[in-house]
Amino acid sequence: MAIHQYKYKACDASGKTEEGQLNAESEQEVLATLQNRQMIPLKIEQQAENTGLFTRQSISNRDVIDFTNGLCTLIEARVPLDRALGLLEGITEKQVVQKLIEDLRRDVKEGKSLADALQTRPKTFSRMYVNMIHAGEEGGILEHLLPKLADFLATADDAKRNIISSLIYPLILLIVGILSVVLLMIFVVPSFATLFEDMGSNMPSSAAFMLGLSDWLTNYGWSLLFIPLLLWYGWRQLDVTPQRRLQRDQAMLSVPMLGGLILQAESSRFCRTLGALIGAGIPLLKGLHIVRGVMDNQVLANSLAQVEEAVRGGISLGKALVNEGKFPVLLAQLVIVGEETGRTGTILEKLAETFDSSVKEQTSRLVALLEPLLILTLGVIVGAIVITMLSAIFSINQMKY
Repeated sequence: MAIHQYKYKACDASGKTEEGQLNAESEQEVLATLQNRQMIPLKIEQQAENTGLFTRQSISNRDVIDFTNGLCTLIEARVPLDRALGLLEGITEKQVVQKLIEDLRRDVKEGKSLADALQTRPKTFSRMYVNMIHAGEEGGILEHLLPKLADFLATADDAKRNIISSLIYPLILLIVGILSVVLLMIFVVPSFATLFEDMGSNMPSSAAFMLGLSDWLTNYGWSLLFIPLLLWYGWRQLDVTPQRRLQRDQAMLSVPMLGGLILQAESSRFCRTLGALIGAGIPLLKGLHIVRGVMDNQVLANSLAQVEEAVRGGISLGKALVNEGKFPVLLAQLVIVGEETGRTGTILEKLAETFDSSVKEQTSRLVALLEPLLILTLGVIVGAIVITMLSAIFSINQMKY
């Protein structure tokens, strides 16, 4: 069920009133929570969801990283969780983050574990985040796991920012190129129609096609704005069922260059997460189960499920990865070495750095290839338009003389 925010007013046995907010699935849950606090509910009402495009304040990945780093510092200093959350709430300036920490602290004070409190906020904290916190609390090693989690989030965020920054120039180039072609077709090409009429001669078929296309863009070009929306909707439809998602992810892995990039990125995610878990003392099988929920690509997630079953049956992790054959050979071979030397966690973390470097290098290479390709494509399109119209004029002049 969805989590909603409720505003309440209640009083205790002495008649002292209290007002506040609670996150819950239903009004009955709020009522039960207040009764557990020995409070008498006077008023409970559900808060309206703030969905305004410009008024909604969201929690970014950077906010989650800052929260994790702050919590990590305090927990490592042996500050109790309840007090650590209170301190973070006091030093946080962003109102929506402050409210989040306040709600987390209230849940913890009511007896929930931190992982359970985080789990009710899936839009902010990923399944991997919750699972790692749960493993840390369950094993009593939260102070050892939080630094690794903070490092994991920072590395993932840096990789995402690098990819986005690399794509900014090609994206600007594409937008400017498309606008140039559209403006050329709408404002320049139609002027040739009048020129052909004044010449009093039939225009070549290529020029007629170009003028027809220009006329369509002038009258119906606005419909092209729906293409991104249709593409987005089509992509979402591929994620409706597990079977469709599996087919989509399999197709993505088969795309040249892109498939290799996805495999490297997912391998980095696998190595960094499992390495952090093993390094923090989490048992291998439990670590594999957590990592399986972290993978974005369903094909690789299913492959890890088979690896997990093989390890449960007594096969080593390295051999299970070799037998499954979905991940890079380098990963499987070095895991075997790590198991032989007792340094699996360390080797996995080193491998994650290797794969991260490879992803960065491949992304740079892909962007470097994309830029001249875009320039060449747009140049060919503009050149074709200009040559078509000019050749039509020359051919008509030759016919007249």
